[in-house]
Amino acid sequence: MSMSFEDAMKQLEAFSEKIRDGNTSLEESIECYEEGIRCYEQCDAMLKNAEQKIEVFSR
Repeated sequence: MSMSFEDAMKQLEAFSEKIRDGNTSLEESIECYEEGIRCYEQCDAMLKNAEQKIEVFSR
């Protein structure tokens, strides 16, 4: 499932807040962490792709 950079960042922030609120079980925190890693990796890939395009267009 692919989402926009902005949506992935919002999801990442939501997972982070859920983990920090202190009312989340360990199992749920781990699930949030794993989902957060996936969102981070998707954002990272999008940023690297954008950076490559900028380098190509800047030449």
